[in-house]
Amino acid sequence: MVIIEVSLLSGFIMTSRSRMLLENRTIVKKIEVKANVVYIYLEKLNDESQTFILQLEQVIQVKNLKPASIKIYDYYQPGGLQISYYSWVGS
Repeated sequence: MVIIEVSLLSGFIMTSRSRMLLENRTIVKKIEVKANVVYIYLEKLNDESQTFILQLEQVIQVKNLKPASIKIYDYYQPGGLQISYYSWVGS
């Protein structure tokens, strides 16, 4: 099982529409939202490229937003952790 762990930017939440779209994908086994983190559980990954789009909604205005992390790892072998960061670009 592969887990994609998306830390949300401060002041943002994932939209319910985004959750619904993710849950309808056959590769997605389960989605959990805890505090400011979205966990996307996948049955497995293969060589085929996958794109996941999370729609976020800003609910609180926060100044000087820091980048948030996205971690991808195998549930049974978390030593192969991959980390990336994303930032909000807006007006």
